[in-house]
Amino acid sequence: MAEFTREYDAMRRALALAATPGVPLHPNPRVGCVLLAPDGAVVGEGYHHGAGTPHAEVEALAVAGDRARGATAVVTLEPCNHTGRTGPCSQALLAAGVSRVVIAQRDPNPQAAGGMETLREAGIEVDAGLLADEAAEVNRAWTFAHRNGRPFVTWKFASTLDGRSAAADGTSRWVSSPAARRDTHLLRGLCDTMLVGTNTVAVDDPQLTVRGDDDQPVGEQPLRVVMGERDLPEDRRVFDDAAPTVHLRTQDPAQALHTLYADHDRHHVFLEGGPTLAAAFLQTGLVDEVVAYVAPMLLGSGRPAVGDLGIGTITDALHLRLVDTTVVGEGADANVRMIMRPIRGRAEEGTA
Repeated sequence: MAEFTREYDAMRRALALAATPGVPLHPNPRVGCVLLAPDGAVVGEGYHHGAGTPHAEVEALAVAGDRARGATAVVTLEPCNHTGRTGPCSQALLAAGVSRVVIAQRDPNPQAAGGMETLREAGIEVDAGLLADEAAEVNRAWTFAHRNGRPFVTWKFASTLDGRSAAADGTSRWVSSPAARRDTHLLRGLCDTMLVGTNTVAVDDPQLTVRGDDDQPVGEQPLRVVMGERDLPEDRRVFDDAAPTVHLRTQDPAQALHTLYADHDRHHVFLEGGPTLAAAFLQTGLVDEVVAYVAPMLLGSGRPAVGDLGIGTITDALHLRLVDTTVVGEGADANVRMIMRPIRGRAEEGTA
């Protein structure tokens, strides 16, 4: 029992290390590792700082030095079993002489998986599954992408209280408040891909970057993706040098997501297209999260937030599970932000 408690506490610490603020969310998973001596003392710990840097296990082993021999490695993700920018962590653990490895989450990436088997074949005692759900949540989009072969899709939109994203004359700046727009840029920064349709680029000319209070791009920028078959003028802002841009000449959401995952190693798409593109993703069941900013204003007419979903009766409505509701901003600057997940079946409906 005491051993389990020590390993449980160590895994909690490893999860906290993995979630260290400022660690990039793309392209590698966030991982933490804690090394326990046979008497339960912590002899080393570490976390992955981003692509090209030592993995969590290697950093913890470097801290432990000779004290790693005979230790238990508590790690949030199955040690990798392949050589990429760095060598396989499974071999590093073997070379260090650890006696036991406790894993939270099995690696869903087929290119990196297999470390658990390698360790066991070498005679190392391995357990997996301790706080596995918590570990998967640390890398929510990365885990989803590798399990499903496509990126996780967050659809964000802003609307009036009566569901209008633009007025009858086409004007839409600004439906959302300045506070909501600042909040949107924070959410953009958590994704690795910004996606809109060709019509949005042609009409609204968005830059699709993550920007600060001075309206200048900040931090590592997501890949900007324009989806659609029509040609676009080269002077559109999405084609500037503020961030890389890809034009996917398809109208098929599934094809677009497959290309982004398989060819561009993308895990989290932030969908900010217009009502037609949003409807296409919703109709094909390819929206995994909805972020809606609702402004306390009424238009009575104008462009809807989403296009025709082919729903003719209330019983066929697309239901969403409310995850979070937050008032963003104060007074006249306030919008309500709702985060929701589509309910795709009876089993999920029961958890709402």
